[in-house]
Amino acid sequence: MIDISSKFETLREARAEARVKMAESTVEAVRKGRVPKGNVLEIARVAAVMAAKKTSELIPFCHPLPVDFVGIDYEMKKNEIAIRSEVRSIWKTGVEMEALTAVSVAALTVYDMLKPLDKGLVIERIVLLEKKGGKSDFQDQFPKPLKTGVLVISDSTFKGKRKDKSGEIIRNRLKEYPIILEEFKILPDDKEIISKEVIRLSDKQKLDIIITTGGTGLGPKDVTPEATKEVLDRIVPGITEVMRSFGQKRTPYAMLSRNLAGVRGKTLIINLPGSSRGAEESMNSLFPGVLHSMKMIRGGGHNSPKKKK
Repeated sequence: MIDISSKFETLREARAEARVKMAESTVEAVRKGRVPKGNVLEIARVAAVMAAKKTSELIPFCHPLPVDFVGIDYEMKKNEIAIRSEVRSIWKTGVEMEALTAVSVAALTVYDMLKPLDKGLVIERIVLLEKKGGKSDFQDQFPKPLKTGVLVISDSTFKGKRKDKSGEIIRNRLKEYPIILEEFKILPDDKEIISKEVIRLSDKQKLDIIITTGGTGLGPKDVTPEATKEVLDRIVPGITEVMRSFGQKRTPYAMLSRNLAGVRGKTLIINLPGSSRGAEESMNSLFPGVLHSMKMIRGGGHNSPKKKK
């Protein structure tokens, strides 16, 4: 079973279809309610809803998830019944298997109820029509890779007394996205040095994104948020709210971070925690969705990313 504990929750949607071939007379019997076993379409609809909710019990590697909606529609044709499902959930993984299971069980129910009337029944196909809400739906495309800088802020790391871990985690994660890492520096916990370096990367180097890691806690030397606040034009509280909300579900210590995020000119600046776990969880919570800010900062509006064909 795949580990999805690092994923974030989004609205997941999927639509699927199954077709049951039958004689014209059988379709007519269903249409006019002349099937001895009862109302075929309504019973199949109930079976589909029940099946969608039990998908994880039927298919070994499917995760249990909260099913928020299951809809079943039919299209009666000359010699077939098309069954279409729509499933929604706000969760970490998709609902395509729930949608497929729903139409599969609905088709089997139709088959079972009609087999005394028609020996030529055929479940012709079961197909996924659409799925939405996965990570790829939030992956913006850019004409050129985004220029990014990472600042590791720690006295002990700066002095060589401790090995950097969080910076390397961030560096490796950035490789998954349309990003070029142009600057990677280790700085001491010094407010003035941090502010000057952020200004240099933003104003002179014209970086698109600056990510800091470290100095966001409650220690006497933790001054990264203060240094960042001095140079920001606008604060973007939603970014840090997402990080803390994501982290709080995994450790109560997330409430102790004072991360800050905002914009200077056309540069997005984000403070991440200094712990390797905190940095990793923050990256999981923010990317790729946070990259959408680049188009907004450049005046490109708030349209959703277009999927690749």
